[in-house]
Amino acid sequence: MDDTEDVNLSYRCIFEEDFKYILLPVSYGLVFVFGFILNVLALYIFIFQIRPWKVVNIFMFNLALSDLLYVLSLPLLAYYYSRANDWPFTEPLCKLVRFLFYTSLYCSILFLLCISIYRFLAVCYPIRFLSWGQIRYARIASVCIWVTIVIMQSPTLYFVSTSRSDNSTVCHDTSNIELFDQFVIYSTVNLSLLFCVPFTIILVCNCYMIYVLIRPTESTSQTSKSKKKSIKIIITVLLVFITCFLPFHVTRTLYYYYRIVDTAPCPTLDAVNAAYKSTRPLASVNSCIDPVLYFLVWRFRLHRNQ
Repeated sequence: MDDTEDVNLSYRCIFEEDFKYILLPVSYGLVFVFGFILNVLALYIFIFQIRPWKVVNIFMFNLALSDLLYVLSLPLLAYYYSRANDWPFTEPLCKLVRFLFYTSLYCSILFLLCISIYRFLAVCYPIRFLSWGQIRYARIASVCIWVTIVIMQSPTLYFVSTSRSDNSTVCHDTSNIELFDQFVIYSTVNLSLLFCVPFTIILVCNCYMIYVLIRPTESTSQTSKSKKKSIKIIITVLLVFITCFLPFHVTRTLYYYYRIVDTAPCPTLDAVNAAYKSTRPLASVNSCIDPVLYFLVWRFRLHRNQ
């Protein structure tokens, strides 16, 4: 994940964050190695092994592609943090790394949303699924997601910058102090539209799927073995999504809020700052977990063959 270097707060508070110079390089390095291998393998399987593609395969292929783009930016960030916040590259490359992260993050969330909706329709509304679960709709949705996210994340290229601090070049994740209020507004829009709304829909869809699968039918009063397996997969996917994305967005929101409320006590700022930076590896690990989920979802068999 990316960093928010807080030289603008250093005049008032000194953060104890030496831990990140070990945590972030190590975690980013591991995520890069495993994420690169797993996502390249997933893309290879989708391209050369799975034929013909179904709707869910299109969404999972794009999910693997977005995760691969993200892990490719991690070596630069790992190197940056190993140098204790000294960015040795150019400012445009700093902007690009931050842009790639957010683009990948929100593309992943929206493709996971599409997979959840697809499965929700197949389980809960199989008749309606026949008309909506078509390849052309998946292709259109995928293109729209990429275009929308790239457009919505393009302001990152404007906000992100580098600056000099203590003989080091800092690659900011937010913006300079003059633009920070505008950046928080922009970040809040992203949070609302690209996380809160998808998260709510994913939560509702998955919970309702579990309800439908455990509900007794006319032919049996017990949940079948295949349905139990499907329920376990749904719960696993939901827990992974919550674990990877929710802590990061919650702590980041609190962090931005306390930066604006500059009367907050320094111990509170330090605690929120530490929590925010500690949750970054969780969001990064999602790039490694997704390829495993691809095949869990792929093996997820519904009442009918799709």
